[in-house]
Amino acid sequence: MRRRDFLAYLVGAAGSLPLAASSQSGGSVRRVGILIEFAESDPEAQARLSALWTGLNALGWRDGDNLRSDLRFAGGDAARIQSLAAELAASVPDIILGSGAPVAAALQRATRSVPIVFVQISDPVGAGLVPSLGHPGGNITGFTNFEYPMAGKWGETLKEMVPSIERVLLVQNPANFGWPGYLRAMTDAAPLLKLRLTPGAVQDASTIMQVIDEFAREPNGGLIVLPDTTTSAHRELIVMLAARHRLPAIYPFRFFVDVGGLMSYGLDVLDVFRRAASYIDRILRGEKPGDLPVQKPDKFELRINLKTARALGITPPFALFIRADEVIE
Repeated sequence: MRRRDFLAYLVGAAGSLPLAASSQSGGSVRRVGILIEFAESDPEAQARLSALWTGLNALGWRDGDNLRSDLRFAGGDAARIQSLAAELAASVPDIILGSGAPVAAALQRATRSVPIVFVQISDPVGAGLVPSLGHPGGNITGFTNFEYPMAGKWGETLKEMVPSIERVLLVQNPANFGWPGYLRAMTDAAPLLKLRLTPGAVQDASTIMQVIDEFAREPNGGLIVLPDTTTSAHRELIVMLAARHRLPAIYPFRFFVDVGGLMSYGLDVLDVFRRAASYIDRILRGEKPGDLPVQKPDKFELRINLKTARALGITPPFALFIRADEVIE
């Protein structure tokens, strides 16, 4: 167990006693609305919910006992995100957890009174969700994932894995408000890495296939897949296309590597969901979301899929190999 998790457990154990007593004596059951960008059948959605409840349980909250969850799953559908956010806000839960930038934006449009905790957002200030990270104000706060210069780090790591690549496709949904920032960062980094940059705008499965198929017509290319609801929801398709065209690719999250992606460099998403439980707990106990600073990641992890590397004829450099937090055989 990590030191941080152990301390959180101790604090939660101490704080859980009044909650348990309240529940057993007939106290009111609080309600948390949860809007996940994935489909309910997606294993990643269930893993995130499990991680969230691990954190909540450690803080004394029990589903159906003193806290009831009201779940919504958007399945990566932008229109559905809007309707589900409005529906969830209209039910007026005690608090709402929203996963992903489109979800957080939709929730904020739907309510300015119900407290919202977001996770998985690159630039909440630039998106207009909060005026500052330190003092978010209003009814919303949460946890960011990446800052824009990370795009250059992804390019650097991909080039280190495959020094022969000369071209890189930046795969992203242009509707994501983080797209211009990542594009600027990678545009600045590309000449230093001796890479020719191709922006790849995708909105759905058909555009993903079209963009990657077209890029693969020329040799010595690689993919940088940016964090977004669309790319995450279609991760198996993207990984399949990368394998079909023998394109080395780097991804922002481990779950791409779990389905056969070459490598990922990013934060532990499940850990973020466990950490989000602490903000839900504090708000349910009376603190205001606007007084809780938006939290940044404290660690990024490198994962390499050795089976995929071998299939692509790639031998990971020793320096990269020993830096990996996990090597999947």
